[in-house]
Amino acid sequence: MRPYSNVAKGSSFRSILEDVMDTELLESQTYLPEEQEQLATVASFLDAHHSKTGERPERRYFLAGAEEHDQIEVPEALHRVLVQAVAALAAGKAITISPAMPKLTTQQAADLLGVSRPTVVRLIEAGELAGERIGTRRKVLLKDLLDYRETRRQRQYQAIADTAVEMSEDEDPAVVNERLKRIRKQRAEQRRRTTDH
Repeated sequence: MRPYSNVAKGSSFRSILEDVMDTELLESQTYLPEEQEQLATVASFLDAHHSKTGERPERRYFLAGAEEHDQIEVPEALHRVLVQAVAALAAGKAITISPAMPKLTTQQAADLLGVSRPTVVRLIEAGELAGERIGTRRKVLLKDLLDYRETRRQRQYQAIADTAVEMSEDEDPAVVNERLKRIRKQRAEQRRRTTDH
C-alpha cells in the first residue's frame, strides 16, 4: 500500500485522483499488508475512537490534507470501507477493491422507470434496454437504465412538442382535432420506420 506521504508536495488531491482514476480506480486492485507500524497506529486510533462512550454529537470523519485547514468530511459509508480495509491489513490480510457498476433486477429497473417488470423484460428482449442474463434472471446495469430513461424522456418531450397545436378562440375544434390526428399519424409512421431499421 502506498503511503500518502509519497505524494509530491504541491500536487492537488484532484490531480492525483484524476491520475489514479485514469488507470487504477477502474480496475481491481489488491493491496498487501505493508508498513505494519503505521497500520497499527491507524487501527489503534480507529479502535479508540469507536470505544469512546457517553452522549456525543453525531460522529463525523475527515480526510486531512497537507495544509492546516485542508480537510474534507468523509461520508460514513466511506469511513466504514476505510475501517474494514485497515482492520484486514492490520491482521496481515490482503484486500481487493473491485469497482463495478451496480446491477439491478428487472423489478428494481421497473420501479425506477415507473413501468411493470414484464415491460422491462420486453425492452431487454427487444434490444431497447441493455441487459444480461445470469442463469434464469436478467440484470440491468444502472448506467444503462439511466441512459435509457433519459433517451425515453427526450423522445417524450419531442412527441409533446411535435403534437402541440396552437388554437385560437375562433378556430373550429373539429379542424384542430383533425390536425392533431394527422400529427399523431405522422409520429406513428416515424416510430414504425425507426423500429424497422
